[in-house]
Amino acid sequence: MAFTIPKMTYTGKIREIALGKGPKALTVGGETSYPFHLFEGEMPHAPRIAVEVYDTPPDDWADAALEPYKDVVSDPVAWAKKAVNVYGADLIALQLVSTDPNGLNRPTEEATETAKKVAAAVDVPVVVYGSGNPEKDADLLRKVSEACDGMQLVLGPVVEGNYKQAGAGAIAYKHTVAACTPIDINLAKQLNILLGNLGVPDGQLIVDPTTGGLGYGIEYTYSVMERDRMAALTQQDERLQFPIICNLAKEVWKTKEAKAKTEDAPLLGDAAKRGVLMEAITAQLLLLAGADVLVMRHPEAIRLVREIITDFMANA
Repeated sequence: MAFTIPKMTYTGKIREIALGKGPKALTVGGETSYPFHLFEGEMPHAPRIAVEVYDTPPDDWADAALEPYKDVVSDPVAWAKKAVNVYGADLIALQLVSTDPNGLNRPTEEATETAKKVAAAVDVPVVVYGSGNPEKDADLLRKVSEACDGMQLVLGPVVEGNYKQAGAGAIAYKHTVAACTPIDINLAKQLNILLGNLGVPDGQLIVDPTTGGLGYGIEYTYSVMERDRMAALTQQDERLQFPIICNLAKEVWKTKEAKAKTEDAPLLGDAAKRGVLMEAITAQLLLLAGADVLVMRHPEAIRLVREIITDFMANA
């Protein structure tokens, strides 16, 4: 007797969300089954990779992560162009870290101008993230929304503390909101409800569940994302039926294992290979949990993950 694979029945579907504009605009989402369960449903759009770009030269990156970009880290526009033209970025993830009140605390007007220049310089969709300070980001994301009117950016992290200001800007200027909550499915759903009540269209919402790096909380993220997909696909929870973006690179590369030099931690092996593998494995786990967009850093890690995505899409 031939073996028949048992199959789940799904009653829900992840919404399709359009990112960016022009020939290289992307659509993410649309899944009708668990991640890569193509024997049970459809996954019409392969996950995409956004390459990180900082608005100021990073002073705490591991040598291996900095090496591919060392010639462009002083110029976010050149950095973004290199990420697209050399490393084939599907999206650019501009991190406006210089606005952090606990860091350089640069004015929002300066960061807004940087965001506008970067978005205008590349032909792929652009994700713009603030520093993660809710108060500063409220003003920043509102100004970026207005300055980049018509560019159809993804703006985040939008949190409960600033969703009204950030959401209003996204509504007015037709940007997508990255709704960010601290690894909790109930908080994620609540923020999605709040943004919907504010008037953010479902077609302009993507979820950032927050992620830890490999060995630093990845199991919590995986569990929350898994429960998110279960509720969305088998329980028809409409407020969780959104694509997921995972801002993972900074979480991986800030760990001591990724940053320790080879000579300082010889038992951990070659530092460059170690960091790349930590980022690639973290990304793979998030793909299996349901990520639609991965924010990544090292070109070699990105190459490995692209191979994984191709294999998964072909053999699932």
